[in-house]
Amino acid sequence: MKTIGLLGGMSWESTVVYYQLLNTLVRDKLGGLNSAKVLMHSFNFEEIAVCQRAGDWQKATEILLGAARNLEASGADLLLICTNTMHTLAPEIQAGINTPLLHIADVTAAALLEQGVQKAALLGTRYTMEQEFYRERLKGHGVEVVIPGQVERQDVHDIIFDELCQGVVKDVSRKRYREIMARLTEEHGVEGIILGCTEIQLLVQPDDAQVPLFDTTYLHAKKAIELALS
Repeated sequence: MKTIGLLGGMSWESTVVYYQLLNTLVRDKLGGLNSAKVLMHSFNFEEIAVCQRAGDWQKATEILLGAARNLEASGADLLLICTNTMHTLAPEIQAGINTPLLHIADVTAAALLEQGVQKAALLGTRYTMEQEFYRERLKGHGVEVVIPGQVERQDVHDIIFDELCQGVVKDVSRKRYREIMARLTEEHGVEGIILGCTEIQLLVQPDDAQVPLFDTTYLHAKKAIELALS
């Protein structure tokens, strides 16, 4: 079994889910007392969030790349960035290490196309929805991406940072997400919705939408275990 290196803590709420999924998937596959071989660097998310708010992606790259190199030196055979947003740095991080980095958007695109979804809505942080790194990656796989309007994008973003990243799950926020997902489905004709932030799966479930939801956290972890056991 290969060792998976996790760049986590962004936020730790979703990293807990990653760790649980990785071990559950190995147990279900191999049985008995088998569990995933994992190395983790868990950041103080505030330090990363400061870089995000300031648009200082260069400093963020230096921070994440340093941790990635430490995981590589410690024996990681495969690396995961346990957050969609920080995949904006994925090319720079991959260029600075020899260990393969499993890109969350590639895994998500494969799952979309496997289910015949060629037009999908993307929900995530404002950075993920508005910057091109994620949408262009999906487009490269043949997936058309739709994002919410400006006010809705801000609501999606604020609920992630002000609530979900802090372990707060509110019914009123779930209702707001349902409204946004319904509008994207009914007005834009999307065939699926990408939960493009690792915390969103804490808030909404398949029954909350009219079309299939694609949980990027689960998809990322599942592919990582497939690679680790190959």
